[in-house]
Amino acid sequence: QIMKQVPVRVDLKTLHIPVYSAEKLLVKDTDWNDFLQRVCSLLDSTEKNTGAARSKLNLLHYLCTVAVHQEIASRLISSQLFPILIQQLRVASNWDIRAKVARVIGLLALHTSELGENVPVSEAIILLTEIIRENFRNSKLKQCLLPTLGELLYLIASEEEKRKHPRECWVVPSAAYTVLMRCLREGVRLFQC
Repeated sequence: QIMKQVPVRVDLKTLHIPVYSAEKLLVKDTDWNDFLQRVCSLLDSTEKNTGAARSKLNLLHYLCTVAVHQEIASRLISSQLFPILIQQLRVASNWDIRAKVARVIGLLALHTSELGENVPVSEAIILLTEIIRENFRNSKLKQCLLPTLGELLYLIASEEEKRKHPRECWVVPSAAYTVLMRCLREGVRLFQC
């Protein structure tokens, strides 16, 4: 059973970046690099206080709202933001942040129109697989991470089908399929956190 997604709420007052809609981001090409640099530096911040965690969560909520636009998703997944998202998924001590990072990655995978060969999708799949395997008894965590893993696998399959031959940079480890099948056999209900 797939559970319905809760709408994302963004507190625009506490965002430390210019807040643009997806449409305005596309028009403001001159501001794109500055916007991206600010987003990356805020996500990459190592501050550990509650305010910093709340600020990161709010930024991730904002990214969820713009990542549903196809061209923005394609630009974000091919930018320096994607490796930072993977890093945050790996190192964030706050599980709410990890869940929202996974959601952003899943939305980018779902809405991107083209995947560049240099995008480290395999690294994201390996990391998601490891986290799910290490926390296999945690149903809530699996419910947050499995949809993202599925979106990434589907994105790779779609891109390989378009190009008619597999790419080395998109190698999917067999462990990802094993974990996915084991979760499905155990009847995990899937939804995005």
